Amino acid sequence: MIDAFSKLDFSQLPSPCHLLHRGLLERNCRTLGNVARRTGCKILLALKAFAQFSEFDLIRRHLDGTTASGLHEALLGHEKFGGEVHVYSPAFKDDELEQLLPVADHIIFNHPAQWQRHRARIARAPRPISCGLRANPEYAEIPTPLYNPCAPHSRLGATRAEIHDPAALDGLDGLHFHTLCEQDSDTLARTLPHFEEKFGDLIPRMKWINLGGGHHITRPGYNIELLCHTLTRFREKWGDRHTLYLEPGEAVALRTGVLVSTVLDIHHNGLPIAILDTSATAHMPDTLEMPYRPEILGAGAPGEHAHTYRLGSATCLAGDIMGDYSFPRALRRGDKVVFLDMSHYTMVKNTTFNGINLPAIVTYHPDTGEYRTVRQFGYADYKNRLS
Repeated sequence: MIDAFSKLDFSQLPSPCHLLHRGLLERNCRTLGNVARRTGCKILLALKAFAQFSEFDLIRRHLDGTTASGLHEALLGHEKFGGEVHVYSPAFKDDELEQLLPVADHIIFNHPAQWQRHRARIARAPRPISCGLRANPEYAEIPTPLYNPCAPHSRLGATRAEIHDPAALDGLDGLHFHTLCEQDSDTLARTLPHFEEKFGDLIPRMKWINLGGGHHITRPGYNIELLCHTLTRFREKWGDRHTLYLEPGEAVALRTGVLVSTVLDIHHNGLPIAILDTSATAHMPDTLEMPYRPEILGAGAPGEHAHTYRLGSATCLAGDIMGDYSFPRALRRGDKVVFLDMSHYTMVKNTTFNGINLPAIVTYHPDTGEYRTVRQFGYADYKNRLS
């Protein structure tokens, strides 16, 4: 990724901006498509992680559809992507469920009582809808509680103990579980036995099994062979009658884009502080929520290079800082600072806190060398969110 972006010219780009490298996106999609062909599974784009619909024409060549966390994502998937539209939410509003009926192919309910409450509405839908249940196998290897769907007292999915009467699942076609977060295939291999132990009596009744997201399939070093073996073993054990789904989001956009920012000012308060036109809390909130330290093109850890700076935002939030970084040469006003791996969980989480402008969206086309500005934002985008 560093090699691909180190050759690019950021000087004429709008700032801040999300810059997507279309060649890297296509490479990821080809990898995912190859997994689908080798295993017979279907792979969906999780819109909660990446929803740059200007690139859906490329992604749909390799993936089977989209998975949504609610009405608006489902409508976007239906309108802009096509293919299968899957929807899961911990709970559905009645009016929103009605709006889903014309566009959703799969609807996944959080527990059996929801299915019983809504099954008559599903039966009246203008088109066939395959419904499923989200299962909580009560096993996950996620160290960050914020991202652990199997933490104690989780609201996400039904435990086996909640399914008092399997007859309450009559009419459902599938089971869904999502227990991974940025993890390798060995974690899936250890998770599946827990799912099978708790829900194995229900699997033969189903037409499909959805193994959720969090599969870091396109990360360098990811064990694709083990993934394919694990999926193939599962199908052989339970019969080929089941369609298997994976729904990665991050793996689609991983290492495909950067966030380009500009140095607005530099001052000193015990150490040099560079003020940027981007924001951790508004433009890359996962760096604070996960938390993690984003890498910067050409920069290193404090003291690694000759000039160390604390990088902060122009917002008024005291803690809106990206961290301390060192650079080979002194920063100057107007210099570009490029944060790496900023396609996933960035655009979808951007806010206009403090009235700060949303980053523009730009795509780089490596076949032509063209930078195409897809969208720029301004005052109207801030104002129209308010009243």
